[in-house]
Amino acid sequence: METIGTFWALVPAIIAIALGIITKEVNLSLIIGIIAGVLLYCNFSPLDSLETFFKVLTENVTGNFGNLIFAVLLGMFIYLITHSGAAQQYGIWAQRKIKSKRLAQLSTLFLGGIIFVDDYFNCLTVGTVMRPLTDRMKISREKLAYIIDSTAAPICIIAPISSWAAGVTSSLPQDSDIDGFQLFLRTIPANFYAILTLLMVFMLIMLKMDFGKMKKYEASAEAGTYVYDTVTDQAPEPLMSNGRERGKARVLDLIIPIVFLIASVVFFMAYTGGIFEGRSIVEAFANCDAILSCCMGNFLADVLLLIMYVPRKIFSFKEYLDALVEGFRYMAPAMLLLCLAWTIGGITSSDYLNAGAFVAGIVEEYSIPLMLMPMVFFVTSIILSFATGTSWGTFMILIPIEIAVFSGSAMSTMMVVTTAAVLGGSVCGDHLSPISDTTILSSTGAGCKHINHVSTQLTYGITVAVVSFVAYFVAGITNMLYLGLAVGAAGLIGTLLVIKYFQNKKEKKIE
Repeated sequence: METIGTFWALVPAIIAIALGIITKEVNLSLIIGIIAGVLLYCNFSPLDSLETFFKVLTENVTGNFGNLIFAVLLGMFIYLITHSGAAQQYGIWAQRKIKSKRLAQLSTLFLGGIIFVDDYFNCLTVGTVMRPLTDRMKISREKLAYIIDSTAAPICIIAPISSWAAGVTSSLPQDSDIDGFQLFLRTIPANFYAILTLLMVFMLIMLKMDFGKMKKYEASAEAGTYVYDTVTDQAPEPLMSNGRERGKARVLDLIIPIVFLIASVVFFMAYTGGIFEGRSIVEAFANCDAILSCCMGNFLADVLLLIMYVPRKIFSFKEYLDALVEGFRYMAPAMLLLCLAWTIGGITSSDYLNAGAFVAGIVEEYSIPLMLMPMVFFVTSIILSFATGTSWGTFMILIPIEIAVFSGSAMSTMMVVTTAAVLGGSVCGDHLSPISDTTILSSTGAGCKHINHVSTQLTYGITVAVVSFVAYFVAGITNMLYLGLAVGAAGLIGTLLVIKYFQNKKEKKIE
């Protein structure tokens, strides 16, 4: 049976996603999906399949080891800040200043917006800072996870100074005479899914509305019956090892380390990008090593916490060292999910089942009018990204194909819109996929069950995807980028207002 580069290449991801939704056991579902993938690749040979399983696992975990180091370092940072009492003090302080759920959610949206350098960094940092406040304001962890996820990849994909800009720039074919960074800049207003996702979050907050499964969790949080996830929740406050009373943390013990962490990561992104070698700021960020920068910045932030906390007896030196182990333990569920997600992405990659070739082949096979290309590539990107759980892998596969379709047309409006559709579709599929790393880290940062985050976000993401599909259709047939954006924005606002109208009507009937 031929499986490489055929529909069968998508089957492992389909199995994992379907089982995850049905059973709500994500780890087991991913393992079964991976097993299905290696069996298909090895023509059901047991020994070859077992060898391939561990080979793919090793390759993908090794290739992403920097991400795991960053997760451990950030886990230590989160543990220390959380258990110092600083996060709780911030929550108490913020509650005095922030008097409403709307303002608390807007604050989360704002913080997510300004941490645009990297999506991993965004997911975990925003959750750490805002969770004490949103808990106090009776906002469900699922809603927090949605806001975090919606200000991670969607922000990064439209931020010129981010690790994603570098990824997009490097995805262009080497023989292309197109300036990758200039193309990225021009795609920003045409990235309808990213822009409309941010608009969606803002509108939901301003209209004080929710729908789908999210409405149930929000109602539960408001009523005080919300059940917190004991796996991702904070551990009990540790005692001082020598029995002495713990020093009291202050709000500044949270703010200073967070600001220092962000500044350090930004500095090291410029440093690894070659800013001291004569490159401009834009060039440096376009060529930086984002994960290395996050690791270096996070390490310095952990050292800062040593200097801030130990002399003031907020932690003993031994407890500070123990926090490394506790930080690892805190991040272990997310790290396991990430390893499995990377592995199932690996078995469907070009080195094995090659799901990308199958999807790309369908796009190339049919003679599709150029004006429909934005719409077609948007849908194709969603399917591939959703199935593989990787937005970067998706746009790196599809952008060279899309560039070839528009060969000779330089940076025409149609090519820019289609490139933006690939990027937006990649983010959309990644946003909706339960095997996506940012989806996993968003639920970890928010402290909610991963499958709950997936199920509540799905309705919102599909709503934005449908509206974006219409917007790309309009932009394609009219060759007018901003008309497509206007139609998308109007369509999304109109959709939400209609849902709100029927919700109010239903509530009045119940009364």
